[in-house]
Amino acid sequence: MLKINNFTNYILKDISFSLNNKNLIILGSNGAGKTTLSKVLCGIIDNDSVTINNINPSKVYGDKKTKLINYIPAKLDIFDDYMSVKEFLELNKLYSNLKIDDVLDMLEISYLKNKSCKTLSSGESQLLLYASAVLHNAMYTILDEPTSNLDPKKVKMIYGNLQNKDILQNKIIISHNLNLSFKLGYDILYLENGKIIFDGTSKQFFETSNLYKFFGSSVKKVDDNILVDL
Repeated sequence: MLKINNFTNYILKDISFSLNNKNLIILGSNGAGKTTLSKVLCGIIDNDSVTINNINPSKVYGDKKTKLINYIPAKLDIFDDYMSVKEFLELNKLYSNLKIDDVLDMLEISYLKNKSCKTLSSGESQLLLYASAVLHNAMYTILDEPTSNLDPKKVKMIYGNLQNKDILQNKIIISHNLNLSFKLGYDILYLENGKIIFDGTSKQFFETSNLYKFFGSSVKKVDDNILVDL
């Protein structure tokens, strides 16, 4: 079980919630504190408020930490100009039973295997980050905007992958993609100005009254999809 109890810093205010074998989507406007919260949960920001199975991820290191939680950022940063996709994934393969080639095939990016990470497009980099998460396979995986920069076909592929209960254990997703969030059906945490203003089920969150409360007239539900109303 993952718990955070009364965490407060310069961005977040009185954050408390728990997850027990559930997937979660964190929503909120730009600057609401979503990424900061994810860094608190995985221990990048030191704290005394988070525990995973009674272990604080900011107080342990090595295998003890990597087995607990993994944070996948929204953007790939590679400091080695010559590192290949295969080499990057070899560094990230920890607890998954899948082979690197299996994951590359699954995400339809086998052609990238020997390419330099520095040469990848933004969309290819996003898929590489997701592949690294699958190969790491921590108890909890935080995915920050996992479908950003992806074309519709790839978004649908990632959606199907996230629905597969045999890939990744417990998922926490930060997203602005409301339709993806709606279709996944995970529990929803909504942040506003660093505070939790909604913590509940997907069904509750995506009621018409709540959509208007959080997004005004900018979104609407059409034929069981959530669309931006331009």
